[in-house]
Amino acid sequence: MSKIEIIKKLKEKNPHLDTKILEEIFDCFVDNIKQALTKDRPVEIRSFGTFFLKKIKEKRNAIDPRSGKIIYVPEKRKLRFRASKRLKELINK
Repeated sequence: MSKIEIIKKLKEKNPHLDTKILEEIFDCFVDNIKQALTKDRPVEIRSFGTFFLKKIKEKRNAIDPRSGKIIYVPEKRKLRFRASKRLKELINK
């Protein structure tokens, strides 16, 4: 589902609100999630799930499959999502 489709669904449920206002609300929502994650804080949305960052350790002796040379892979942070119990039950019905 794209951003435009989400805004259309919001417009169907809230016909009295202008599309530009709904787009600003959606953008604000996404920006707040981004800001929290850049500050290394998890974002929990009840009955939906949790976005969080996981640190991936550095790999000192990784092998490049193309050249076969040993390369260094630095430490990274990876975005993860853990679905809530309600969402898992809804999906697996």
